[in-house]
Amino acid sequence: MRSYLRFLGLVTVVALAGAGLTGVAGASRARASSGSVIHVPADVPTIQRAVDRAKPGALVLVAPGVYRESVAVTRPNLVIRGESRAGTVVDCGFSTDGAKANAFKVTANGVAIENLTARNCHANGFLWYGVKGYRGSYLTAIRNGDYGVYAFASTYGQFDHDYASGSPDAGFYIGQCYPCHAVITNVEAEWNGLGYSGTNAGGSLVIARSSFHDNRAGIVPNSGTEEANPPQRGLTIVGNTVYSNNNAQTAAIDIATTATGTGILVAGGVNDVVERNRVSHQDVAGIGVIPLPEKIVSPGPHARNFDALHNVVRGNVSTGSPYDLLLVSTIDSATVSGGNCFAANRYATSLPANLERVVPCAGKPSGAFHTDLSAFAAALGSTKPPGADFQAVALPPPPPLADLPHARTAPARPATSEPEVTVDVARVGLPPGALVN
Repeated sequence: MRSYLRFLGLVTVVALAGAGLTGVAGASRARASSGSVIHVPADVPTIQRAVDRAKPGALVLVAPGVYRESVAVTRPNLVIRGESRAGTVVDCGFSTDGAKANAFKVTANGVAIENLTARNCHANGFLWYGVKGYRGSYLTAIRNGDYGVYAFASTYGQFDHDYASGSPDAGFYIGQCYPCHAVITNVEAEWNGLGYSGTNAGGSLVIARSSFHDNRAGIVPNSGTEEANPPQRGLTIVGNTVYSNNNAQTAAIDIATTATGTGILVAGGVNDVVERNRVSHQDVAGIGVIPLPEKIVSPGPHARNFDALHNVVRGNVSTGSPYDLLLVSTIDSATVSGGNCFAANRYATSLPANLERVVPCAGKPSGAFHTDLSAFAAALGSTKPPGADFQAVALPPPPPLADLPHARTAPARPATSEPEVTVDVARVGLPPGALVN
């Protein structure tokens, strides 16, 4: 992923309502465990001590306050919940000590974290690593040095009603899983390098009904051999609002800097579906499907070239960008479409100009596919401001954010049956909004 900056250099060279969701978080909290409740700080002074004491099924309920600690969760089936989303804060203090670089690092199955804020962490706000069963609900992640809300090599999970800002890499990340069996829904990402990133993640993975705006780039799934199980494949991106991801004032890793000005960018993905999203006002491209040729950009014994193959872009509204829709399937040829198709989108501009006619999702094409690699290189390869120090960026305050309903009294439900939210993709509609050209 981080090597993609070199790919764009290469391209320069070679080119040249609610309906559809059931079981929303909170709705089935009655399925409670019989575990005990440990109050912080009334029973124990720190979250870490409470977690270490808790038995599977327990609820660690954290009162409002600023907790200057980093919590390692190694016991399964716990629920860690703040009494106040904005008022219960874990602050890492920008510690560069690896043991204190995450507000929460979870390495046990079935752990849910709910209704609190993580900030000022050198690495991540909330991290689930190598687990089966996870949930992050009503979380706020602010100014963390890598990711905000993050699941790696983990399956059967859910992120819902979360907010992330100020991460140089991505506000939200699910990576190295296939099939992932995971859902991201009703989240908001702003002022990050990338709103969402996910390397080699797909298969029963849905990003739905969420908002990605004012990042460098919005939603960027991608392939790479730096993580297991390439290529990235089988992701559904449906019913999201993606706009104004042109923000050069953010912290940003190389890929985020390079991708500035793109809304939804599928990089070397296969069999992804992008439908009924509303995308607007990107400086480069609204929805783009592009390759990632790793053998050239990052040569090594395991490197592979990842073409963009068999992706479906359908029923979106993409407006107000130099290229509302964009397709380059491979660096090897400007005339190979890679089996990708575009249909029933509302748009004004595309690369190539006759995109939906030459790569329709049904019926015969009306002409030969021929994209413009030089235009692609010029659009994405232009110089963009480097990322700022994540500690120094003046972030806007978060918008009003809902608390978990009945946070002080709701019974615990460990993440043992995730995802709890079921997305009926066929019933998720286009987000409301005016069509702006």
